[in-house]
Order: sequence, then structure tokens, then C-alpha cells
Amino acid sequence: MQEFPFELDEFQKQACEYITEGKSVVVCAPTGAGKTVIAEHAIHLALENGARVFYTTPLKALSNQKYYDFSEKYGSDKVGLLTGDTSINRSAQVVVMTTEVFRNMLYGTNLGAVADNLQGVKYVVLDEVHYMNDEQRGTVWEESIIYCPTNIQLIALSATVANADELTDWINTVHSETKLVDTDFRPVPLRFYYFDSSQPDKLLPLLTPNGKLNGKIRPEKRLWGRNAKNKKSYVRNVVRNLAENDMLPAIYFTFSRKKCDEQMEKCASLELVTKAEQREIREFIDNFIAENPHLYGNKHIEYLIQGVASHHAGLLPAWKNLVEKLFQKGLIKVVFATETLAAGINMPARSTVISSTSKRTDTGHRMLTASEFLQMSGRAGRRGMDKVGYVTVVGTQFQSPEEVADLVLSPANPLESRFSPSYSMVLNLLQRFSIDEAKELIMKSFGYFSSGTRLHPLIKQQEMFKNELAERDFVCPYKLSDGELFEYDKLRHLYVQNRQTYKKICKQERSKNRPLTPEIFKFGNDTKEMLHKLQKMHCDVCKLYKKHTKNIEVIERINSKMGKLDKEIERQRDIFWNKFLSHRAILAESGYLLNDYPDDRGKTTSQIRSENEFFLAEIIFSGVLENLTPSQLAGVVCAITTEDLRLEIPYLPFSEQIRKTLNLIRNIKRRVEKIQEKYQVDAPCYINPYFSSLIELWVEGDDWDKIIEQIPDIGEGDIVRSFKRVVDVLRQFTTIDNVPEALVYTAREAIDKIQREPVNID
Repeated sequence: MQEFPFELDEFQKQACEYITEGKSVVVCAPTGAGKTVIAEHAIHLALENGARVFYTTPLKALSNQKYYDFSEKYGSDKVGLLTGDTSINRSAQVVVMTTEVFRNMLYGTNLGAVADNLQGVKYVVLDEVHYMNDEQRGTVWEESIIYCPTNIQLIALSATVANADELTDWINTVHSETKLVDTDFRPVPLRFYYFDSSQPDKLLPLLTPNGKLNGKIRPEKRLWGRNAKNKKSYVRNVVRNLAENDMLPAIYFTFSRKKCDEQMEKCASLELVTKAEQREIREFIDNFIAENPHLYGNKHIEYLIQGVASHHAGLLPAWKNLVEKLFQKGLIKVVFATETLAAGINMPARSTVISSTSKRTDTGHRMLTASEFLQMSGRAGRRGMDKVGYVTVVGTQFQSPEEVADLVLSPANPLESRFSPSYSMVLNLLQRFSIDEAKELIMKSFGYFSSGTRLHPLIKQQEMFKNELAERDFVCPYKLSDGELFEYDKLRHLYVQNRQTYKKICKQERSKNRPLTPEIFKFGNDTKEMLHKLQKMHCDVCKLYKKHTKNIEVIERINSKMGKLDKEIERQRDIFWNKFLSHRAILAESGYLLNDYPDDRGKTTSQIRSENEFFLAEIIFSGVLENLTPSQLAGVVCAITTEDLRLEIPYLPFSEQIRKTLNLIRNIKRRVEKIQEKYQVDAPCYINPYFSSLIELWVEGDDWDKIIEQIPDIGEGDIVRSFKRVVDVLRQFTTIDNVPEALVYTAREAIDKIQREPVNID
């Protein structure tokens, strides 16, 4: 085993031994427990034996960080980097990449043959594998595990999840022998505190020594209307308490970018850094801005010098990088961050503050899940620097202290499958496999494997219905069947109707002084006969008649519900294959498949990576993108790659040609949505030109200051991210098959003009 300059923990030793023995491993441990050491052991084995190792991460920023860390540790000649828009030393022994890039390699397509892509690869590290839970991107991890050749050892590193054993069993089934190393060991234990605004000068321990809620904590008062809007902020009190108790540096999590900036401003005057530290910060900023001149004049510089910063997606990537470096050096004392910071970026802190354990969603406030809370709180406590990490929860009116205590004591949530066949997946599978083989692969998904768990609530409901039916096994005292009771009910109902009719006729005839006709007499006598017949039936005198009738009604309702439930269970059990078949049907009807094999259009679509590959392919093949200038092409692509932002801003004016092209694309959108509705496929088709005018101006040469002046309420980071998405799609135009040559040249020219500071800075 590789020698480390420190004693390994037991779980690290065990995982390293399994890897040395040639087994795949799932390592499930709390944030900050030291999972990277296990990956480094695999890297050491690869370098020692002349093999290769791929290190995959969910985020481009995390891939960049690992690339720089490993280059420093193993030498830049031995380390490569592959992300959507970066390729450095791709044939190196250690290649860091995003998980999407690895998945795309396994498909082959425009990245070259699978055998060439994986030549010499002995190990693949899947860092942050709990991202399988991610609603939009989780399927990438499942596909990577399913399609990865079985001769490659997988090292899956996960934060704490409830069903790590189930994940391990699945990898064992679809890949190769896999061992689970599961630990709740934290090298730096956590202590939990609560900020109660009625006691603003101290932090209260959340729990008593025996694990109960501290009785001194009071719930926050409920505020309504204007009072709620004008609620006092206690962020300065919280940070001051942390400083006075030597609990800094801290990451202060909040769920609003605007609040991140506001809270940073409120705490800037707390004098958290010394004069010497301020000089060091100024010097570091000056050197950093010399290399990144687009950051010159940033309005947040004055706050960095005071030792506070905000960190969220609305900020430029280079600025976030500056904040991270200063924090790692211990010069920033508090970072106000959104929850995205919890996802793996190396920013160790002594404390984390969680501003609320509830978050606003489209449907109102909801409590954080146990896993979300664990991910954020787990950032506290620096290994080798702190004996203990501190987690402070701030009291709010949307949560009770009891709910907070329950959350702190809750185990992690289980991993849930987000596997979902896409157009690209269907085409890639049918390009390499028969329909039966494709079905076999779909059935290998973690979603199908764990369907027993997923279907558990439905099956439990089914059992409840069955038990209720068994309890309602009614025994008639006269041994009558339900059919005989129905005959009585039918006759009784008919008698009541006839009797009412007879009475009405009699009343009517009397009012007109007319005698009853023989037919009316006969009808009256028949009705009386019906009564005599009823009176001779057992049900007429049975005291349990009503109970028997009610029992039958309830059983009918239960059987109806059970029928619907059976159909839902069947649908859910085969949901992945049914989704595959729906996508396949659309592709076949639209002429992308011939005898279940992709034609030229299908092969092109199989190489596309987007939220709706079919929609993008239809746009390409329609010819509407041809004859556009680079700036117009960028503006159109920007509109079809920007999700629904629900921004309350008008679209800024863009060129007439972009407007005409988007109108043509709207016709394509309607056609695609119609066929998707027919086959019940839910894949988005975006046309949102929020940033189209901005990228048009940018490609035509306007400077960044002029761009951001156009929409002052939008974060620079949001604009950069939308531009990068455009670059990603334009780059695909230059690499996938069957794209008109003129469009390829225009896309290349647009990419060159987009890729300048700050857009090209990671």
C-alpha cells in the first residue's frame, strides 16, 4: 500500500486494500472524512504500474481544482484535463474530467472509438457519486456505471446516504465485484448551536448532553404583512458571536443571492481582520487582478479587504476563484454563500452557519432534506486544524426549534434513481445494440434495480387494500349470495318507484274527478304484489341488511382503487423501458430510424448533448441556421439554450434576422411539442431570448462593461454561463456529422469571438 505522511483511518485502509486486490469500491463517508486519499491510492497504483486513471467530478470548477491539485502533486506531464470546452494532455496517465465527458466517451460518437478512449485505463474514480440524486443530471452517473467496461475498477466516492448497500449491490450486479466501505466517522466532530433572536448576545447549544432539544431555546415570533418585510436582520449578531467565541472562519449559507450580498455588506464593518491581514489581502488582490484585468474596479473589492465575501452563481467565475483562494489562505473570515458551495469545492471552514432549515420553492417553503443539511453542515471542521467543527442554525419563523433538532438527528436520505432515457441515449444504444440488448441495458439501471424500494409505498398501499378486503369477508346469516341481495335491491328500488308513480296518478285523477281506469288498477295491484314478494324475502327482515349492502359498496370502491393501483405499479415497474419506447417511436415517426437503426439524421442526433437533442436536430436539419452571421447565430442559439428564467424584464431588442429565425423555430417547437405530447415525452423546447441581444453585441465586439449595463439586475455570472452554453452548442456544430460546412465555419467564427475575457475564464 502507498505510504502516506499520516496514519490512515480504518475505513481508508480498508478501501485501499480492496483496490489493491483488484476490486471496485463504494466509499460512503461524511463530508471532510478524507475520501480523496482513497482516490490518490488508485492514482499511485496506476502511476506505479504504467496504467491510467480517470478522475471524474460533477462540476467543471471541481475538475479544474482537482487538475491543479494533481498537477502540483504528480507533475503536469502526468495529468490531463477534459471538460466541455477544455482539453489538456488527454492521453496522460491521470485525466481529470467531468462525469458527462466520461459518459460521452463510453458512447464513442464524436469522441472516437470507445476502445481508444479507454486505452490503458485501469481505474475510474466517480467523485461525489451521490449526484445520482440530481434531478437533471443524475442519469449520467447511472449510464457511466452501466456502460463502463467490467475490466475497469470503479472507485465510487459518496457523501453519507441511507442506501449505500443497495448502490453497492447494484454495481456488483451490472459491473464487477464491488465492496462497500461505509462509515459515519468524522475526523473532526461537530457541535450544533442555535441562534435565538430573543437572546442575541450568545449562541445556545442546540442539544443537551443526552441528545434532547435545549429547553432554553425559544421559537421565533410569527410576523405578518409589513412586519415580516421589515423584519430585523441578526446577521451581524451571529457573526459577532462567532468571532467572540473563536469560531471563524465560517461559511454562512443562505438561499438567496441578494441576501448573500446584503449580509456581506452588513458585516463589513465588524473588523474581522487585522491591519496586517488587510495588507496581505490587498497585495493578493492586486496580483490576482494583474492576471485577470477584467476584475479591475469590482465593487466587492472593498468587502474582501474587510474579510467578508459573497459566493454565488451570479458572480464571475474568476471572482469566485479569488474568493476561494483568499478563504483557503485564512484571509476571508466569513463567506456568505448559496448552497451550491456545499458541492465539493475545497473551502474548509471552522464553522458553518445555516440561515434557515427551510427554503422557498415554487410551491411555498419546505424543510431541507437530511442530506442537504448534512452536505452544508459537513463543511465545518478542518482536518488537522480544528479539534471540533461548529454548526449554527439561525432561528426563523418558518421552522420550530423542534424541527431543527429532528433534522440534525435525522439519518441521510437514500439515493434515488434519476435515470431517464433521452433521444441521444436511444440512438446510441440502437447504433450499437439490438432492441432486445438495449432493453437488457435499460433494465440494468439503478432505477429498475431499486424499483422494489421505489414501489414500496404503492405495494404497501396494495397490501392495505388486500387486508381491508379480507376483513370485509361478510357472512350472510341466511347464506344469501351478493347476487341474491342485488335481486332484492333491484326489486325494492322498482317497488319504491312504482309506488310513487301510482300515488301521483291517483292524486292527479282525483283532482280531475276522473275514475281510475282498469290499467291503473292493474298497475296498483302489480305494485302491491311486488311488496308481498319483497316481504317474503329474507333481506326484508334481516337486521344485517344495511351492513351487507354497505360492505358491498366499500368492496366495490376498494376493488376500483386496487385496479388503478395495479396499473400504476405496472407502469412504474416498466417506466424506464416505456420511456425508451416513447422516444424511439418519435424518432421512428420522424425519420431518424430505419429498422431500429439510426440513419444519417439519427447518427447526427446521437452525437448531440442538450436537454432536447431531437429539437436541436430538427432546427439544424431545417436549414434555418444557415446564412446567419456569427453574431446572429450566437443570438439564436442563446435563445434555444436558455431555460425558462421567469425574469420580470422585457426582451432587449435584437436584429431583425434573429427575430425572423426565432419565428421559424417556433413553428418547429410547436411540431416537436405536438409529437412529444402524442407519445407522452416530456423534454423541454426553449425559446427564451433574454440574453440574445447581449451575445449579439458581444460577438460584434462590444466591451463587457457595456454588456452588463444592458441588464443591471442580472448577475454577471448568469450572463457568462448563458454565453458558455452557447459556446458548448456551437462547438458541437463543429464536431458532429452532417452539419452544413458553411454553418460549421460560422459556428467556429462565433466561438472565437465569444471566447474572450471574462467569458473564457474558468
